[in-house]
Amino acid sequence: MSEAATDTATRPGVFSLVIRSKAALYAAWIPLLRGGGIFVPSTREHRLGEEVMVLLSLLDDSTKIPIQGHVAWVNPAHAASNRPQGFGVQLPDNETCRDLRKRVEGLLAGALQSSRPTHTL
Repeated sequence: MSEAATDTATRPGVFSLVIRSKAALYAAWIPLLRGGGIFVPSTREHRLGEEVMVLLSLLDDSTKIPIQGHVAWVNPAHAASNRPQGFGVQLPDNETCRDLRKRVEGLLAGALQSSRPTHTL
């Protein structure tokens, strides 16, 4: 089983993303977006600005964190450097997502300054 899994069968625009390791979280986190963002692997076509709902589970916590935001990044099929197809959703400015950003930044602490590639850069 992969470290990050998605389920798009529920309904269009709703995605479930389970991130099981800090390495997978580092690869999916998009700190360049104001408020932060998260990359969601998806084989569906997405447009910038498209509204999506992501139900995110981090590491060993089974709690699903709802993120309703807009697509702010798109990796098309066959993206450069073998990056996976999918989209990045910008975290909205609400209490849930501010808490999520603090949690992610705490989990990734020193890794955020790393030069290791991610799913977006």
